[in-house]
Amino acid sequence: MTTEFIYDAVVVGGGPAGATAAQTLAQKGKHVLLLDKRGRIKPCGGAIPPRLIKDFQIPDELLVAKAKSARMVSPLGKAVDIPIENGFVGMVDRAQFDEWLRKRAVASGAVREDGLFETLQREGVNVRIYYRTRGALDGDHGTLKSVLAKAVVGADGAKSQVGRSAGVKGCAEANYVFAYHEIIKTPADKPSSFDGTRCDVLYQKPVSPDFYGWVFPHGDTISVGTGSADKGFSLRNAVAKLRADIGLDGAELIRHEGAPLPMKPLKKWDDGQQVVLAGDAAGVVAPASGEGIYYAMLGGQLAGEAVAEFVETKDPAKLQLARKRFMKEHRMTFLVLGVMQYFWYSTDKRRESFVKMCEDKDVQKLTFESYMNKKLVRKKPMAHLKIFIKDMGHLLGLAKV
Repeated sequence: MTTEFIYDAVVVGGGPAGATAAQTLAQKGKHVLLLDKRGRIKPCGGAIPPRLIKDFQIPDELLVAKAKSARMVSPLGKAVDIPIENGFVGMVDRAQFDEWLRKRAVASGAVREDGLFETLQREGVNVRIYYRTRGALDGDHGTLKSVLAKAVVGADGAKSQVGRSAGVKGCAEANYVFAYHEIIKTPADKPSSFDGTRCDVLYQKPVSPDFYGWVFPHGDTISVGTGSADKGFSLRNAVAKLRADIGLDGAELIRHEGAPLPMKPLKKWDDGQQVVLAGDAAGVVAPASGEGIYYAMLGGQLAGEAVAEFVETKDPAKLQLARKRFMKEHRMTFLVLGVMQYFWYSTDKRRESFVKMCEDKDVQKLTFESYMNKKLVRKKPMAHLKIFIKDMGHLLGLAKV
């Protein structure tokens, strides 16, 4: 009679959050299975700040481009160029980047298997994870398999199936922006509107009525995308128009992806028993900017650390540490960005004022210092006061656009 092997943890989802959680657990000597639905790529501009590159030791060869500036385009077409002083924002292609992260997790000791999570079932102090292997042929539903684990990390994206199966409160009730992008081949004859070292962000109604569109350089390719919470708005048509407007409508399409993006961290990331969420499943996509890679990887690392402590102590309260530690460092950032999106993205008039405000050098400097280092800049109180006064002036309609 053989005894079934019990993993310390199963990580469901092989994106930045899941791959980082699996790596963290493996480095701590835990037996971890990384269950990944191969071929799934999230729509993403692919920008990663220096803080991520440093903290997670990302090699330079993964950067397909280095952005040295950003351009904000208002509803009326006003463009504000913002230089990135003394540095750059790294650009990655998610197809390559995510796979590299998964391979690093395996190199650290994680076991990897391709499969689609179906459900989970409690078995005493452990939990059984049911998943279906990928079929070899189209229409083949694969084989239903299961493994037993002491804990589960759900890093399976917005509206997490793991979270819903485990009964994590609120995991399917968050506010979402739906995103869509196309990866196109960079043409040899580039239009004058495109700069391979600049990220373009467009706050224009035909591109997005309530969020923004983007054109991000990826070296040999370009990410052109948009997002909106308006379910009746055609993201595909908006991207097609954006491509035509900037002279990239004839560029070769490599691939396209779409997915919902949560705009607020969930109030609870664990089920109080064996399951904790990470990445989009936990709602850690930054409001206003839509940035998620850094927060996903940090959330994955913290989830891995919390699960390791849970496995060692058998205390389910340890699972709460992932959210507590994350929010301790980034609660204010998410609050500020949430307020910013609520006020400035609500009408074209306000978005026009927002882009106008971005001309201010203090706004540019403080914004990029916070983005690059992932901390709200608390120094220079007079600069903050100056920005606050200008901000209120624009909000109340006292400043000229």
